[in-house]
Amino acid sequence: MSAGILLIAAGQTVVWAGLFYVFPAMLLQWESGLGFSKVDLTAAFSLAIFTSAIFAPVAGRVIDKGYGRVLMASSTLCGAAVLSLLSLVEQLWQFYLCWVLLGCACAGSLYESCFSLVTRALGGQAKSAIVRITLVAGFASSLSFPAVHFLSAAWDWRITLQVFSAVVCFVGTPLIWFGAGLIEAGGSVAVIASRSSTRVRLDSFRSPMFLWLATSFALLAVVHGAALNHLLPFLNERNVPQDTAILCASLIGPMQVFGRLMMMAMEKKVSNQALVGLCFFLMAGSVVLLLFNVGVSWLMFGFVLMFGAGYGMVSIVRPVITRDVLGAEGFGEKSGGMALFYLTGAALAPWIGSVIWSIAGYSVLLALLGGMALCGYGMYRIAARYAAAERL
Repeated sequence: MSAGILLIAAGQTVVWAGLFYVFPAMLLQWESGLGFSKVDLTAAFSLAIFTSAIFAPVAGRVIDKGYGRVLMASSTLCGAAVLSLLSLVEQLWQFYLCWVLLGCACAGSLYESCFSLVTRALGGQAKSAIVRITLVAGFASSLSFPAVHFLSAAWDWRITLQVFSAVVCFVGTPLIWFGAGLIEAGGSVAVIASRSSTRVRLDSFRSPMFLWLATSFALLAVVHGAALNHLLPFLNERNVPQDTAILCASLIGPMQVFGRLMMMAMEKKVSNQALVGLCFFLMAGSVVLLLFNVGVSWLMFGFVLMFGAGYGMVSIVRPVITRDVLGAEGFGEKSGGMALFYLTGAALAPWIGSVIWSIAGYSVLLALLGGMALCGYGMYRIAARYAAAERL
């Protein structure tokens, strides 16, 4: 693993742990400490991810112009500052404002921007780099959940956020800055000359192929986001001991790494299209196992294994499939367009989960999530047929 890839992978681990996984890790503490309802809290996180979705295409265009390093490092630094502000909130509107600002920071610092920068610099060699980055960053949740648990037990959630802010600022930002610089310096900066105008690019975003593909992964984002953000409340409702629930959530990260290693082992034997199908079916199967869990340990392990492995593969497969299906021309902007759909699904996921839970309970929610994953795979197959037809 090159120095640039190693540095940016470590930076992504810190940023994901501090800016993303901190929400599901602290959801129950905010519910009790601030007195806000679960619906209100998850709506704030949904708003953050929706904000990130809106700015994703803009971030893609900035990266296409060669400013990816500056974008990622400055976004990480801004995210650290907002975490510090989040530790001071008292009112719901303040909580919402902080998460809107964190959404802006996430648009320029998480996987979407990272993978666009790597793809721009390395071109066709980007897949192996992306795999290596996600192998390391897959441990972000394994850092975030236990860190929140132990820091909050020693102090409180406000001090915990200040610690997270300091780590993102003084560890995450330098790692991103130097890692991105080394990748760009060592790559070919494989920018493909655009023969199309903005109108042509917009037309590609309106094409059935793009819409089916983007919607399929958006549904998968809903499945992941709703299940992850409601995992601790669900296990608490099923009377699972807190230490066991924290362990379960913490193991999702290593299982993401396991899924990526499994994908690497199958890379030369299994097509990208088959890997996409495996992602959807693993996610569907995982929520079904969680649905039938009543404290049975093997069902819990099965959920963690399938859920973590499935989503771990999605992080790699999605940018690869986007390039395969939609082409490499203007990849940053196309990736941003895909991210707009994907992150909108992720934004709605926690809130959708809360609403369905409040109306019908978690059993109905999990059944619906399983159905969404299967529908998403059907939509992907339709997009694949459009792509095959265009190549004829």
